[in-house]
Amino acid sequence: MALRLFNTLSGKIDEFIPLDDKRVRMYACGPTVYDYGHIGNFRTFVAVDVLHRFLRQDGYELRHVMNITDVDDKIIRNSAKAGVTVREYTRKYEQAFLEDIDTLSIEQPELVRATDHIPEMARFIAQLEKKGYAYRTDDGSYYFRIAKFPGYGKLSKKDFSGIEVGARVDVDEYDKDNARDFALWKAPKPGEAFWETEIGPGRPGWHIECSVMSTMLLGPTFDLHAGGEDLVFPHHENEIAQSEAETGQPFVRYWFHVRFLLVEGEKMSKSLGNFYTLRDLVLKGHKPSSIRFLLASGHYRTQLNFTFDALKQAANSVERLRNFESRLKTERFAEGPEGTIGKLARETMGKMRAGLEDDLNTPQALGALFEMVRQANAAADAGQVTSGDVAPLQQALGQFDQIFAVLRDDDAPRMRRILDWAIADGKLDHAAKELVEVAGSNGLPDDQVDALVAEHERARKARDFAKSDAIRAQLAQAGIVVENTKQGVRWKRK
Repeated sequence: MALRLFNTLSGKIDEFIPLDDKRVRMYACGPTVYDYGHIGNFRTFVAVDVLHRFLRQDGYELRHVMNITDVDDKIIRNSAKAGVTVREYTRKYEQAFLEDIDTLSIEQPELVRATDHIPEMARFIAQLEKKGYAYRTDDGSYYFRIAKFPGYGKLSKKDFSGIEVGARVDVDEYDKDNARDFALWKAPKPGEAFWETEIGPGRPGWHIECSVMSTMLLGPTFDLHAGGEDLVFPHHENEIAQSEAETGQPFVRYWFHVRFLLVEGEKMSKSLGNFYTLRDLVLKGHKPSSIRFLLASGHYRTQLNFTFDALKQAANSVERLRNFESRLKTERFAEGPEGTIGKLARETMGKMRAGLEDDLNTPQALGALFEMVRQANAAADAGQVTSGDVAPLQQALGQFDQIFAVLRDDDAPRMRRILDWAIADGKLDHAAKELVEVAGSNGLPDDQVDALVAEHERARKARDFAKSDAIRAQLAQAGIVVENTKQGVRWKRK
């Protein structure tokens, strides 16, 4: 089988065939760095990361570029209000974004910053004007002439046949159904930041940034463009129009769009009190691995309902997988060749791959893995797993984690960095930090748990049940469950 993806441009699931054999050129819309990223943003970034990781796992050589939008209406307005330069204002939010994607184990793409390429954007606009697609207004702004581009609407499937010629929109983001000529370049207003260029002073519009940077780095036509569903119109529609008008070639072959999420069944909104950044969730004691697992668990084209119950279930799922991985490493299995369970593991690897090849169906891949874990644990409890079964079981876990990236137990240092930031920023005191660390790490590091479990086992064998029960209670308070099995004592986190 081959990878198949839903292509917003064609409106159907297409077989993915890159222009250059196994080399993929991919562009993803990154953050606008005027604030900290919220979980709706990171739902998209995690989905794009899953696609990125699967392309690599599937044998593709990938060049993945992501933009940093560090100039737009909000940034200009906020930096002026704060009395700092645009670069000073955006620097801390850009750094926070890089820390946040690392917190969620998102592999960093090749990043490109809008303000580093203002001259190229001005040159691009000048070319559009020469070809008749752009025009200059009296104040020195430039707009794209939509009526001259007959393909406008082919991505969003909107009918713009009755557009009002010459009607303009100046804001970077708008949600009207009627198309209007959009700003390519904005002349400076009093007190606003601007750049001197060959087309005069001003700054680029939001849409032109991605067209210039993507074609500059990936060529006039490239394979994949990814982003959230809210970007289909007008942003990506405008990207297509201005890019194809300038180059005369098809812009992007496959468009990959991720649906946003609900929070507890409602649209995320500050007014509803259900607006959460990634940092908010970590400060509530939730592990990055749990957050990533939940964001990756739903199919990217279905709306994900983010609930705190689901986040707890995600934490339990991650711990179940980590405990299974630990069992394979530490438990002694009967010597023997690969048997039924090893065969199950190899079938599972095929099912996971097939699921992801089918429009990145993460629920299907997860279902196959957890069924393998269920059957393997039951077989191990019955003494039916052999030493020859262990390697394929570990390979299946490894294949899973190349995509989902949750098995490594490194939540504590990732959380600690955000806790330190919160203290430095005055959002948290040291006492609260300790409480959050206990919630996030379940209170005890692995080496301390191992020592207490060993002490519990010694007391139990010495028939000192008062001591063994006291240690078990201490572990339970820290979120550790101790299990006595035929093979010995095992422990896991709740």
